[in-house]
Amino acid sequence: MSSTAQVGGLPVQVYQPDGKHRVVVTKHLPGTRWLDVLVSNGCRVEVCTSEKTILDVEDIQKLIGTQCDGVIGQLTEDWGTTLFQSLRQAGGKAYSNYAVGYNNVDVAAATANGIPVGNTPGVLTETTAEIAASLTLAAARRIVEADTFMRNGKYKGWLPDLFVGKLLQGKTVGIIGAGRIGTAYAKMMVEGHKMDLVYFNPIPAEQLETYMEAYGKFLESQGEKPVTCRRVETVEELLEVSDVVSLHCLLDKTTTHLMNAERLNRMKKDAVLVNSSRGPVIDETALVAHLKANPEFRCGLDVFEDEPDMKPGLADCPNAVILPHIASASLWTRGGMATLAACNVAGLLQKYPMHGSQDVLPFVDGPFAQLPKACPSVVNAKDLGM
Repeated sequence: MSSTAQVGGLPVQVYQPDGKHRVVVTKHLPGTRWLDVLVSNGCRVEVCTSEKTILDVEDIQKLIGTQCDGVIGQLTEDWGTTLFQSLRQAGGKAYSNYAVGYNNVDVAAATANGIPVGNTPGVLTETTAEIAASLTLAAARRIVEADTFMRNGKYKGWLPDLFVGKLLQGKTVGIIGAGRIGTAYAKMMVEGHKMDLVYFNPIPAEQLETYMEAYGKFLESQGEKPVTCRRVETVEELLEVSDVVSLHCLLDKTTTHLMNAERLNRMKKDAVLVNSSRGPVIDETALVAHLKANPEFRCGLDVFEDEPDMKPGLADCPNAVILPHIASASLWTRGGMATLAACNVAGLLQKYPMHGSQDVLPFVDGPFAQLPKACPSVVNAKDLGM
């Protein structure tokens, strides 16, 4: 059961109004397990139901009010000094981002105010990799262009040169960032299309290399050409040899505009560039110019530099496949993210220890009665002495 209320002029849905801990959730979250976690841990849960897509700092300050124990916020919100001071002054003890990334969070400001910051790793890997693979295929085979052509009633019959695209089988895929998502994407492309792999990563991805070596030997045992895998020392080398380049790096000062005009020009004229990481990794203005100057070049984007806005001209490029940041949008993943965020907040309020393992499936899929009494992931735990 729930009821409606107004907090600072903003509409909220209230669950367990007599709960001991007041927890604000800035957007409705998928699934119900996350709510069960908070309610079972004695929380009064207030979910903002405002029609505003992105809440601003003033909105969130109103939701926090004068007494608030914890907040689950969104990656589109600006969680900096102002909000963490407001949360601390309201007696707050917990914040969790509803995302694995936290470049919208000033972690130093949170730490300075004594607020632990949770995130939601471990449930986005395959879901995000699948979107990157989908963007790759859609861009290479001109799926969106052909779909629009059909819907506009332009198809009059089969033609030899109608929407001729790029074959991926046996080509070379390059990944920048060989973490969990990059590795999962690499496996999908190599196993599905027998592509050779090159990767750029600060340190060798030994497990990935071992896997690819074993897969190559398997192919050879079946009378097929083995795939190859190698690490390159520079981004430029990767760009020059790859038919497909997929970005899976973190966003920081070193990766902002990693893909600029100079590096775009290093790529093959008919290459495919995919980004499901963070928008500012690509200089979007330079990308628009490159797409217009090179009609055989294609890209697939799930994120944007000035999200939710796109740079002028991008929407007019038929050689760009563009999605509204849905890489993690499978029900299992989005529900799992919500559960992890709730477990972070509930665990912090209950003073549970850190989980200490990258395996978060016991929180997401395990029997509810056997939920670990731990916080799944708190990024500043060490800095706070937790």
